[in-house]
Amino acid sequence: MTHKLKVGIVGGTGMVGQRFMQLLDQHPWFQVTSIAASASSAGKTYEESVQGRWKLTTPIPEDVKNIVVLDASKVEEVAAGVDFIFCAVDMKKDEIKALEEAYAKTGTPVISNNSAHRWTPDIPMVIPEVNPGHIEVIAAQRKRLGTSTGFIAVKPNCSIQSYVPALHALLDYKPKLVVASTYQAISGAGKNFTDWPDMLDNVIPYIGGEEEKSEQEPLRIWGSIVNNEIVKASSPIITTQCIRVPVTDGHLATVFASFENKPSKEEILERWLNFKGRPQELELPSAPKQFITYFEEDNRPQTKLDRDIERGMGVSVGRLREDSIYDYKFVGLSHNTLRGAAGGAVLIAELLKAEGYIQAK
Repeated sequence: MTHKLKVGIVGGTGMVGQRFMQLLDQHPWFQVTSIAASASSAGKTYEESVQGRWKLTTPIPEDVKNIVVLDASKVEEVAAGVDFIFCAVDMKKDEIKALEEAYAKTGTPVISNNSAHRWTPDIPMVIPEVNPGHIEVIAAQRKRLGTSTGFIAVKPNCSIQSYVPALHALLDYKPKLVVASTYQAISGAGKNFTDWPDMLDNVIPYIGGEEEKSEQEPLRIWGSIVNNEIVKASSPIITTQCIRVPVTDGHLATVFASFENKPSKEEILERWLNFKGRPQELELPSAPKQFITYFEEDNRPQTKLDRDIERGMGVSVGRLREDSIYDYKFVGLSHNTLRGAAGGAVLIAELLKAEGYIQAK
């Protein structure tokens, strides 16, 4: 691309916003030209606004240090200078819904990292390798919002990325029952060990709202478009437990699954090895070349060793074996702030650009 698309980050000072800055630094298609946050950060340079609360190990990218932060509530002002936005704000759900719709109605595509619109019937919730076809509902959404170019697309919950891709590769065998326990990093709560010392040497067996999301969002992803709305799938039946554990990044899942048509272990491994989605076909910049990596070793995947596979955009699987109650059990792992958050949203934007939904204004 000769001219990069101009990107705004709404909610740019939080942990996910910081990840966006890191991932979009030197991106071949996109360039951050606008940053918006709360009124308290508005008027400061980005470097000033995150002083003392920059959470990543890499430094603030030079290209964004001196961008003056805008007030996210001044929608027209922020939208005027960009081709599309990523939204990762910390607000009440109703406020997020209204804010994202306001941006979309200016004709600006919104790629949301928030949960507010995940169940809005005409808004696609996308894992690009799994349900890229859901973006077709955007045409109906645009009619509802009264815009020819604006829309909202959302990224699903970070925890489901650790097991949904592995199950998706096996959909032909019709999974019917799934039990998953997720062991989730503290960055999923926007924290590190400095600001959450209580997590050191500790496990918390509850993450508010997480189990409902982990059980229901996969069904929407596996759903279909009916009468210009996404209708969730009726199976498999999924039950989960979601637990916070003392690791910085990486959500690990232990999964038990039964199928209507039980595959052999060799068939499962072949599906995982050869699975490719639309991002791999299009060779999108952030797409992992090998989406699902299987480890033969009994003690892999490990969070610390394997969360960064394929630049944090791949999914790792291991310990596949038959079970005495269910058909199979396995372990899955994904990087929660890369594949599960900012990186997943960047990949959605790349897909939407490649498919003609995002263009220069």
